[in-house]
Amino acid sequence: MAVEIYGGAMSGTSLDGVDVVLAGFEGADGGLSDANVKVLAHVYTPYPVALREEILGICHGQPLTLPHLGVVDLAIARKYVEAIRAALSAAGLTPSEVKAVGVHGQTVYHQPLGPDRFTMQIGDPNTIAVGTGVPVVADFRRRDMALGGQGAPLAPAFHDHWFRHASRTRVVLNGGGIANITALRPGQDTYGFDTGPANVLMDGWCTAKTGRPYDDKGQWARSGKVLDRLLATMLQEPYLKLPHPKSTGRELFHMQWLQACTTGSACQHAADADVMRTLLEFTVRTVSDAVAPVDATGGELFVCGGAAMNDFFMQCLADALPQWAVQSTAARGIAPDQVEAIAFASFARRTVLGLPGNLPSVTGASRPCVLGALYAV
Repeated sequence: MAVEIYGGAMSGTSLDGVDVVLAGFEGADGGLSDANVKVLAHVYTPYPVALREEILGICHGQPLTLPHLGVVDLAIARKYVEAIRAALSAAGLTPSEVKAVGVHGQTVYHQPLGPDRFTMQIGDPNTIAVGTGVPVVADFRRRDMALGGQGAPLAPAFHDHWFRHASRTRVVLNGGGIANITALRPGQDTYGFDTGPANVLMDGWCTAKTGRPYDDKGQWARSGKVLDRLLATMLQEPYLKLPHPKSTGRELFHMQWLQACTTGSACQHAADADVMRTLLEFTVRTVSDAVAPVDATGGELFVCGGAAMNDFFMQCLADALPQWAVQSTAARGIAPDQVEAIAFASFARRTVLGLPGNLPSVTGASRPCVLGALYAV
């Protein structure tokens, strides 16, 4: 059976850079099972510091002109072009050998509730298609929102195909900037939602206090202690009590939110390492509170994203969920830093084939739908 090559390009809430995966898909079902997807290349291209600061400013609502937005939109697109070209070179492929690349774009605002619900990703797909010579599928989230859904998370649709087991309960935790889970119970519909922060607050605190973009393997957090009053204050966040479907982002969980929590819990003078330890514990608690009810007897928990590289987080999560086997998605044959990019490669293929890509049981949309639009070279 012929193999078709698709790409996926992802830049997430962490704003660290662009991951690109080129993969070979085989089969007529949209190519989503683990038996018919083979990774051919994976390339990561970091954002320059100046560009990351520009994006952060937009996300945080700093004054913005249309010319400024246009310049950042093009700058992001050019980083995608750079990363996709590097992946083509790494795989030894020409642009004509790739059917399409699924480009997530950079989310700068996500407002899934209220009368004016919308989500905005930037990074011009026309520039990416012309710059790479590969057709681009982009704008994946807004059709789901037009159908009443939240447009997020989308990855559970991919997790459902890759990780579902006929007789075992499994949960997939995608721990990027924001954490989301996918609940896969035998014989039952898949559901999933954003549980709260994964790395977004920890990375922000680490950058502000040490100048490092993240806490490598959780070593700094390991040196601190949990501040119980601060943790209790953070756990009072109303979002955590909302029923699913639900999704969130930097619009809620940002450094000003953390500052308000530390002020309200009389932790202004706490040691920086103790705040870091508490932020990690906050992620552990919000994730474990979401995972435990999936199956009272436990199951298998597969972790992808940056959280899977944080050894101390993985240890604390396993301690919090003793009935669950906590492991990286590498145990299922997919590297934790490749999962989302492969997901968007699969979404691109489904769009080209005219197949739906969303899961209404996750997003709340009124029906399944084909996601995104195709931008020709």
